[in-house]
Amino acid sequence: MKEIIVKPLITEKCTSLSDNLGQYTFVVNKDANKLEIKSEIESFYGVNVESVNTMNYFGKVRRRYTKAGILSGRSASYKKAIIQLSEGETLDFFSSI
Repeated sequence: MKEIIVKPLITEKCTSLSDNLGQYTFVVNKDANKLEIKSEIESFYGVNVESVNTMNYFGKVRRRYTKAGILSGRSASYKKAIIQLSEGETLDFFSSI
């Protein structure tokens, strides 16, 4: 069985979305579809999900100029899901810390 939810994203923009609109952001498996993401969130957190929006982010090429020469690499690519919860429901990521 594949792991669907990799981790929640905690950034300023994601926090603003969750505070104002009730939307929460997660990094998910690249092969997961919207129905799998919805069922995983509902079973893991015990909430009702209204909608799921997904986005694929591709890794960028990065180059550094050093004394030893040019070092090049690539940042990781990932899939992001924005979850819209039902009215009045919230998620608390920091309750188990």
